[in-house]
Amino acid sequence: MSDEMINVLYFAWMREHTGTASEQIALPDGAQTVGDLMPTLMARSAGHALALKNMAAVRVAINRSHGGLKTPVAAGDEIAFFPPVTGG
Repeated sequence: MSDEMINVLYFAWMREHTGTASEQIALPDGAQTVGDLMPTLMARSAGHALALKNMAAVRVAINRSHGGLKTPVAAGDEIAFFPPVTGG
């Protein structure tokens, strides 16, 4: 792992599963996209694995802009995971 950090945010039921609203982690060596982060994030706990297992049901934002698994990431970035928002 490198010593370059990223900030990861979890919202709604994802926060409940992970047990945290945010965490700072080292950007894994060689990680260039959100998808590259997934194995590291899912390995953090069983709750993380549960929250992130179905990425088709999860939205991603990088530095407050919508993104996806192929969106590039870099040290200092903020990556947010949240379920789709519904309203009425």
